[in-house]
Amino acid sequence: MIKVATSIVTGKEASPALASKAVINAMHKAEITMANSVLIFLSSEFAANPQPAIKAAAQAANCTQVMGCSAIGVFTEDDWVLDAPAVAVMVFGGNVALKPAMLNTQQQALLTLSAPNAINSTWLNDKHSRYGGVSGDAIGQGQFSVWKNAKGETTGFVDAFIDGVQIATQASHGLLLITQAQLIQQTEGFNLIAFAHQQKPIFSLQKAWKAHTKSIQAVPLHLIIVVYGDSVEAIQQGQYQQTMVVSIDEVSGSITLAKPLKAGQFICWALRDSTVAQADMLLMTQTLSQRLNHAPHFGLLFSCLARGPYLYDGLDRDWMLVKQQFCQMPLLGFYGNGEVAEIAGKNQLLPYSAVLSLAY
Repeated sequence: MIKVATSIVTGKEASPALASKAVINAMHKAEITMANSVLIFLSSEFAANPQPAIKAAAQAANCTQVMGCSAIGVFTEDDWVLDAPAVAVMVFGGNVALKPAMLNTQQQALLTLSAPNAINSTWLNDKHSRYGGVSGDAIGQGQFSVWKNAKGETTGFVDAFIDGVQIATQASHGLLLITQAQLIQQTEGFNLIAFAHQQKPIFSLQKAWKAHTKSIQAVPLHLIIVVYGDSVEAIQQGQYQQTMVVSIDEVSGSITLAKPLKAGQFICWALRDSTVAQADMLLMTQTLSQRLNHAPHFGLLFSCLARGPYLYDGLDRDWMLVKQQFCQMPLLGFYGNGEVAEIAGKNQLLPYSAVLSLAY
């Protein structure tokens, strides 16, 4: 039997008592007196010294399998909190539990949590499918940004699989593509030099922005996302990767990106857009619901801080859509500095996205 429940508790200060109360409340809802394991997310007010809260959670749950991270904001199906000390937990009982990745003989997808300064391609591109998010406090770092076994993890990242269930994951990018896919003809390191027919990237971007806005205002580079893939079809099907514009060179017409691309790939210019994001999130929840064909046992949602209430004028419409699509489903998540999901067979670190994982 699967016994899973959540609880979120807020207070005036970052007290270990909040963690104890959250775990006790969740165990009461799950009708258990001892948890197999606990997933706990602490708000940024705990980031400087999370260990007392982690220890309090372990004591309340009567177990040492406590995993989690600090984050700028946390939530469950009951509420989301961004501006106060808060603890959000999910307790696992019955025949479901968090287990070390090394015991994952069935090669299930791994729940992965990382500090911003610990992200590396070695584990991101290993043989395991991954889902999760990037933790963060006010400065996006911290010795105890992530933890497992009820203590801080100095490597900066942790992973585990959830035994007793299968996991289905999908990501929502929420991007408005403002051009057709364009073939990259020449690159130099991180610089886009030319598209097909020697078109300069800067002219392509400026033309796309002018056509979209019907104005001559300068391109707001902080809103531009570069979508790229190995084929036009991959981009059209949403099986693409993303990067951001670092700078533009008005003289040469080149554009410097945060990732190096290569000739032969295709790119589109895209914008972060709240209307598109909401529609994309709705489609994602509907697609996952049809894929499972029955109600999930519980869900984990990893949302970029730049989405949620900051994208939707004070309301987290992503969170609301998940609640509407999966009524009364236990849900746990946080607002982070990046999201992890497998797309087109490859684990990716995503910007400005929401990753939803459902247990069935």
